[in-house]
Amino acid sequence: MRPSTLRALNRAAELTRQNRLTEAMLIAEPVILTADEYEGDEIKQWLLDHVADFTGTNDPDSQELP
Repeated sequence: MRPSTLRALNRAAELTRQNRLTEAMLIAEPVILTADEYEGDEIKQWLLDHVADFTGTNDPDSQELP
């Protein structure tokens, strides 16, 4: 994953924890939408690995992405 992608995802997680979801989406969405197939797979895995960063929970049942 590109360092810029990782920075954007980390920033989005930080903003989400601060209840600033709109700003988080403005940062994360363009990165996710422009990712190629390989980076998209890395992003999915990163999101699964960092569920607690966004939700504050680590519920194993909620860790499935399509």
